[in-house]
Amino acid sequence: MNIKEVMEHENVDFTGIETPYFLLGLLSAFDNRFQAMADKVMEEISWKQFFAIICINLCKESPTIKELSEIMGSSHQNVKQILLKLEKKGFVNISVDEDDKRKQRVILTEKCIEFCNRNDENSSMAVKSIFEGISEKELLITIHTIIHMEENLKAL
Repeated sequence: MNIKEVMEHENVDFTGIETPYFLLGLLSAFDNRFQAMADKVMEEISWKQFFAIICINLCKESPTIKELSEIMGSSHQNVKQILLKLEKKGFVNISVDEDDKRKQRVILTEKCIEFCNRNDENSSMAVKSIFEGISEKELLITIHTIIHMEENLKAL
C-alpha cells in the first residue's frame, strides 16, 4: 500500500498535505491510540508509567531522574511526576545517590518486578499483534527512519 492509497482509504481529505506532515500526524495518532490500548491492558498503571519502568530496566544501574528523562525523551518534571505516582503505588523507590547527594536514583521494587512478570505474556501478545504481518526489514527501515528524524530534531 502506498501513501496515496492510505490517504484515500481514510475518511479524511488529505489533499495537499505533504508526506512528512502526514507521517508526523500518523505517528501522533498512533501514539494516542497505542497509549489508550496499553492503559487498558496494564490496568494498575498507565502506559507512561510502564514505559518508565521499561526504560529503568534498560539501564545497567539504577538511573538518576535526569538520565531517565533523557532516555524517555521527556522533561525532568514530567518524569518526576510519573515516578512519584509509581512510588506511591509501591513500584519504585526514589533515593538519594550515595556519592552525589544532589542526584536521586530510581530503583524498581519487588512489587514492580512481580507486576512485570505477571504482565509479560499479555504485553508480548499485544506487541506481537501490533506488528503482525510486518517484516524484520520493514521494522529496521522504520527504526532507522525514526532515529534519523530524532537526530534531525536534536539539531534544531
